[in-house]
Amino acid sequence: MGKLRNNLPSPTDVIGLYKRSQIGYLRIYQPYPQVLEALRGSGLSVAISPRNKDLASFATSQDAANAWVNTNIVPYKNDVSFQWITIDNKVISGPLGSNVPAAMNNIRNALASVGLAQIKVTTVLPVNALGASYPPSAGVFSSDIMETMRSIAVILAQQDAPLMINVYPYFSYSSDPSHISSEYAMFTSSTPVVIDGSLQYFNLFDAMVDAFNAALEKINFGNIKLTVTETGWPTIGNDPYTSVSNAQTYNKNLLSHVMRNGTP
Repeated sequence: MGKLRNNLPSPTDVIGLYKRSQIGYLRIYQPYPQVLEALRGSGLSVAISPRNKDLASFATSQDAANAWVNTNIVPYKNDVSFQWITIDNKVISGPLGSNVPAAMNNIRNALASVGLAQIKVTTVLPVNALGASYPPSAGVFSSDIMETMRSIAVILAQQDAPLMINVYPYFSYSSDPSHISSEYAMFTSSTPVVIDGSLQYFNLFDAMVDAFNAALEKINFGNIKLTVTETGWPTIGNDPYTSVSNAQTYNKNLLSHVMRNGTP
């Protein structure tokens, strides 16, 4: 749940929509007090992120991490079901990325100090964290973040926590429509589009997810689970690729696919 738009519904209305739609998980991009208040007693499982600009202080100061947990988690711990704290929002490939492992460790320490060690600490990666994505088995973390990813993977394995990823086939399709078909991007292909060894890929979403699986295997952490935290399709702004119809097709087919199948 973000707040950086105009004419947004209230947090209470959004949470009501989630519950009516039987959606059990919600991610918020920073600890908005009005959202946290609305989440009290909702029963929703929550992933919450600190602000990116706070990561450096968390990485260098246990006191800063403690203060964040005591301000934003502890007051709500009895009424809000915090499941994950996601350290960073897509900064791993930028100048803040090297702060992520130490920030994760200090937030873990802070949670443990107040009896909340059951809350998992993880991070969120965009697809550009991969140096190569196609075919899926070619997936590998970019060389500039490889050591950071090894450190993150150790922390995730210690907690049995998932690595969270953002997967947007739209961007790959719209930037290279001569090589990526709309059928492959929107789950409408009836025949395999990419064959990777013995594996057949009918849709780009699966290929992108498995590129992350391949990258984790290459650093000897193939046992870490993946959780997709963002996906979707825009409705306007880049004709002919963006439209309400395309968004409906993608979202409907995505839901149908993930309810039935895993990736190859």
